[in-house]
Amino acid sequence: MNINKAIRELYEEKKRLDRVIASLEEMQRNAAALANTIVPEKRRGRKFMDAKARQEVSERMKRYWDARRKQEQIARHGKRRVSDAEVDIKRHGVLPSSLQTGC
Repeated sequence: MNINKAIRELYEEKKRLDRVIASLEEMQRNAAALANTIVPEKRRGRKFMDAKARQEVSERMKRYWDARRKQEQIARHGKRRVSDAEVDIKRHGVLPSSLQTGC
């Protein structure tokens, strides 16, 4: 084995490795500089509804819960018809003003 040849090959390998290391370090510096200049995207926050959309959701949920209550009543009591006043009492805890008497 020729020692001089081995040493020369190792020096060549060292030079190649130094170039690769320098290239990687440059890439790392560029990436860090680029990361500092780019404004990070804002996280998506809570979406807000306008008044019209909120009203639509409110009406949809009222219909949903009325249907659920109706199904629950049918399941419990058969097909007994519940008056609107009873539904209002359940929903709001009071009789509607049109059914209240002067106490």
